[in-house]
Amino acid sequence: MCDFSFEVQAAGTIVALSTPPGRSGIGVIRISGERALDFTRSLVRDPDFSPEPNRVTLKPIFDPDTLEVVDRAVVTFFKSPHSYTGDDVVELSCHGSPPLLLNILDVLLNLGARTADPGEFTMRAVANGRLNLTQAEAVRDLIEAQTHAAVRQAARQLGGELSKRLQPIKDVLLEIIVPLESSLEFVEDDLPEDIARNIEDNLFALSARIDEMADSFRRGRLLKDGLRVALVGRPNVGKSSLFNGLLSSDRAIVTEIPGTTRDTISEVINIEGIPVLIIDTAGVRPSPDKIEQLGIERTRRAIADADLIVAVLDGSLPLINEDEEIVREASSNHCVVALNKSDLESFCSNNAQRIDDNLPLVSVSAKTGKGLDALCAEIIKPFTAGYLDESSFVITNARHYDLLRRTSEALRAAQGLIQENVSEELILANLYEALRFLGEITGETTPEDILSQIFSTFCIGK
Repeated sequence: MCDFSFEVQAAGTIVALSTPPGRSGIGVIRISGERALDFTRSLVRDPDFSPEPNRVTLKPIFDPDTLEVVDRAVVTFFKSPHSYTGDDVVELSCHGSPPLLLNILDVLLNLGARTADPGEFTMRAVANGRLNLTQAEAVRDLIEAQTHAAVRQAARQLGGELSKRLQPIKDVLLEIIVPLESSLEFVEDDLPEDIARNIEDNLFALSARIDEMADSFRRGRLLKDGLRVALVGRPNVGKSSLFNGLLSSDRAIVTEIPGTTRDTISEVINIEGIPVLIIDTAGVRPSPDKIEQLGIERTRRAIADADLIVAVLDGSLPLINEDEEIVREASSNHCVVALNKSDLESFCSNNAQRIDDNLPLVSVSAKTGKGLDALCAEIIKPFTAGYLDESSFVITNARHYDLLRRTSEALRAAQGLIQENVSEELILANLYEALRFLGEITGETTPEDILSQIFSTFCIGK
């Protein structure tokens, strides 16, 4: 349990809308705290209302001023400590009218409830031992997941898999600390050489396990955050058609008039479990049109911000200097050349002979869809290095990655000190630091300001 639990538990009864704002079939209002049931009794005007935990009850909701029934809601009571937060929790499933839901929230606030801060329900769950910090972060990741692969990884972390993988490492680390502490306390001589070598071997094995977990962050970051990919090229080479083809929908306006696209537009697609933000940009060319110039400036910003650039060329025409200049600029980043319009009789792959051979080139037809799968494979290839095993558990959180790296550095520092035959006290300092870093991952030793920063990224209803 975290050291901030008292402050959280003493913060009163909180309330918030747990479903997204806007009209919907159902809107769920969540109440958590010791007076949750009292406030519910006031809403339903039944002082003897004692719902059975974990069972739903249909009850009328009254306007306290007019005493009119404003809705009939499904009421679900979760008794402490067997609830999401660990406190008494009541969930009101009402009809999803925004004015109705706001009215009920106002009534609850007038009764004495407090509007929940972002992530406060989940923070209470951590404080009350219902979740550890990695599981709490997985709640946010699960909500924000953009692909099925990201959902699976977040669900595994919510199930406690990261904590389970860290626990054996902590256990071995404690087994190493115990003889060192004993030696420091009771033995005046140095550690026996065989014990020192055994500790060194164990530290080497531990740091290797931690490094393996940390190295999975590259894949995990892709699953969580995805890639930004900009389609760039001259006007009328088929960027917008290619954009629509990748999306399998007519998202961008396509005409034969050069300069039709004046602004960047973007959509997320799923490529082998990785969310990829595809950005269609204005065609790059000299233009006296001020609006088109603004669009071209946005194109250059999209190029600067992209993880990868797809330089789109018209394969039915010979290359011109503007094409080569666009490819040169794009090749300063990860770049794939898409030779478009392969469906035309005039198409010739030799038109791209002047392009750098080191750049991957894919012949595509935005019109027929031919070559789009190959293009998608080339887009993610520089970032996956062939590693697309969705069944393995990966680190998706930059905070976890940083703490794992710092843990590994502390263990390696301890190894070096053992080799130098220095005092056990200095070795132990590094080992305790490594243990503290591991504890920060799961929330056992995480400073309160870091916890506040983490939970501030949650939505209000969580």
